[in-house]
Amino acid sequence: MNWRDHITTDPDVCHGQACIRGTRIPVAVILDNLAANLSHQEIMCSYPSLTVAAINAATRYAADLARERVINLEYRVVA
Repeated sequence: MNWRDHITTDPDVCHGQACIRGTRIPVAVILDNLAANLSHQEIMCSYPSLTVAAINAATRYAADLARERVINLEYRVVA
């Protein structure tokens, strides 16, 4: 699957944020919901225009972004 088939940016839609194609649902909203442990089904109930493929595309998009940039994280010992 190519996430580019599901995700687009348009300066006139959501201030240019990455959104699911044909919607005004920002990818960040989907990722926030996944991070909050919501299931695909729960997310699709809240956003009926979403598909499983669109949600999967959002995670692949995020994975690609994570590979593009190295963020220096401070080393911490967790006790």
